[in-house]
Amino acid sequence: MSVDPHCRWQEGTHDDEVDGIVALVDERIAGHAPVSISAAQAAALPLTAITAWELLFDRLKVAEGGGDGQGLLVIGASGGVGSILMQLARRLTGLTVIGTASRPATQAWVRELGAHHVVDHGKPLQPQLAAVGIGQVDHVISLTHTDSYYAQIVDLLKPEGQLALIDDPATLDAMPLKRKSISLHWEFMFTRSMFGTPDMVEQHKLLTEVARLIDAGILRTTVGENLGKINAGNVRRAHKLLEEGRAIGKLVLAGF
Repeated sequence: MSVDPHCRWQEGTHDDEVDGIVALVDERIAGHAPVSISAAQAAALPLTAITAWELLFDRLKVAEGGGDGQGLLVIGASGGVGSILMQLARRLTGLTVIGTASRPATQAWVRELGAHHVVDHGKPLQPQLAAVGIGQVDHVISLTHTDSYYAQIVDLLKPEGQLALIDDPATLDAMPLKRKSISLHWEFMFTRSMFGTPDMVEQHKLLTEVARLIDAGILRTTVGENLGKINAGNVRRAHKLLEEGRAIGKLVLAGF
């Protein structure tokens, strides 16, 4: 058996992990877990944190500590990616952060994570933004149902604004972006590892930094609910919450 010199063996050490499980992981896309939270809480972070970090800092190229005077609208802010994205944008930039959520519970969650303003994506967005003194924004990150909000997004973005998304609209006509010179960015967290890009190690660096920020109390886990052991019944419960749109943050199953 050949072993990639960039990979390393890691064996589970937490009591709630299955004894003897060993995984070979490329160290360029892995990092040490935070020490201040449980394994289940840590497990909710890598996918969402990589996606959110790359959206904000790599795709939109907002500088850490920058963004003063600029607005960011996040559509679907109460999900897993939105939950860490709201924190990164509020804690690490000077952006005015607006999140969308449609239920009292999800709206409260988004505010708790740091949003300056929360609006209901079940209602027209522009009047709600105007009510809090915001006409247009510099950046929009759309995490869900982009095709449903696309016309509103184009209207809400300033000339030379930026739109980033992660979902998969059946079609996306870029022509409405031309008049305002709006740039379009897609984020897919597996791009670096799928294509072996020269900057793959940036995922290791950002995961290490997220762990540091968690342990420093600056960021928190995105776990909304721990549904218990991994079994058929709990998996069905998790899928039901997701299908009904009632999940908040990241759902976690842990142990067997």
